[in-house]
Amino acid sequence: MSELQNKNSWYDADKAHHIHPFMDPKYFDKNHVRVITRGEGVYIWDAEGNKILDGMAGLWCVNVGYGRQELIDAANEQMKNLAYYNSFFQSSTPTQIELAEKLATITPQGIDHFFYANSGSEANDTVIRMARHYWSIQGKPTKRIFIGRHLGYHGSTLAATSLGGMKGMHDMGGSLLPEFEHIMQPHWYTLGAGLTPEEFGLKAAKALEDKILELGADNVAAFIGEPIQGAGGVIDPPSTYWPEIQRICKKYNILLVADEVICGFGRTGNWFGSDTYNIKPDMMPMAKGLSSGYIPIAAVGFSKEVYSVLAEGGHIAHGYTYSGHPVACAVALANINLMERDGIVEMVRDDTGPYFRKSLQQLADTHPIVGELRGAGLVAGLQLVKDKENKTIFTSEEGAGLICREHCIQHNLIMRMVDQAMVASPPLTITRDEIDEFTEKAKIGLDLTAQHFGLL
Repeated sequence: MSELQNKNSWYDADKAHHIHPFMDPKYFDKNHVRVITRGEGVYIWDAEGNKILDGMAGLWCVNVGYGRQELIDAANEQMKNLAYYNSFFQSSTPTQIELAEKLATITPQGIDHFFYANSGSEANDTVIRMARHYWSIQGKPTKRIFIGRHLGYHGSTLAATSLGGMKGMHDMGGSLLPEFEHIMQPHWYTLGAGLTPEEFGLKAAKALEDKILELGADNVAAFIGEPIQGAGGVIDPPSTYWPEIQRICKKYNILLVADEVICGFGRTGNWFGSDTYNIKPDMMPMAKGLSSGYIPIAAVGFSKEVYSVLAEGGHIAHGYTYSGHPVACAVALANINLMERDGIVEMVRDDTGPYFRKSLQQLADTHPIVGELRGAGLVAGLQLVKDKENKTIFTSEEGAGLICREHCIQHNLIMRMVDQAMVASPPLTITRDEIDEFTEKAKIGLDLTAQHFGLL
């Protein structure tokens, strides 16, 4: 039976049995699922035969593009040699060791020990436990509170949901645990009226100091933030923000956690967002681009100082069955080697990243419903507005983001809607010609959305 003959049975079976993440089940009362059947380069194909430019690299993760034989071969070879063994019982496998050694060469200076997990959510759960353990070892067991940011996203487990600042996730089942606090996001366009970006960056950072003083520094374990807030709408901070955040963390003796799950592995034009913004983290969760999404794997990097304390503390009662799965480590190692061989990070930094931003900036400057371009490298957010001069954003009820997303999909481009912004994160292997195609299709989606509201 061909794919096209199969599609109706797939649609029916999906509706009957499959629960999707972050989806209203009532959507399927009128619509069927989009079944993705294959991928190559920056394109995916669905069961209807449509060739679609994947402007989201899967879910911010397929950094080296689809169909890379090097990664397929790495998984195959490792499965033939050793499909699985755990890293409990004082055991390791070669790929676990070699990947940790490789990560120590590309992560920010000082990050040199790595704990493996299977997702960004698990990595951030690990951060919570390890940070609290770190302070307890030093005789400071009251330092337990984590401070994150509104619209921060750190995963979907109960602990990671609490760490993040997504109200809708907190509201589902009352999923906000105690000992988690949140401060304003550093979004100058929406929150910085009357201030320069630099002035606003200092104001947004001061919110951290105010929160520490409110809670008491002896009760605060860490501050966590994504270098660029990805799922929050690609919120890139002003230049003054991260230096001031670091100063405050050091002043009040709290750990700084840079969540690199989205920004890591070349997305911002450097190996890590921490390199782009000169952040010196104490802990650094990573996932997604670690294997380019080919197989689930995550890790947490620890600074020398933090690990030395953890090592002195004795038994670390934490781990997962699949921590450092040998096949996942083999694929991640092959992924990093491929990126180094092909100079992908340098290409994003010097060529395709600037070209992508120039193309989108021209679109943002001229289009009547785009108020702001955000991001760095090959991650971008386009803020949708109904009044460009007064920065008036469409309301959720008006639903411009949803309308634009659907128009983009109808014209074979995947972009993501975050509230009333359109965000993009294409594979890092995208070419200039493919960026031109991306921009043309994005403009069609924006034009049709503007026409819907009588603004074009």
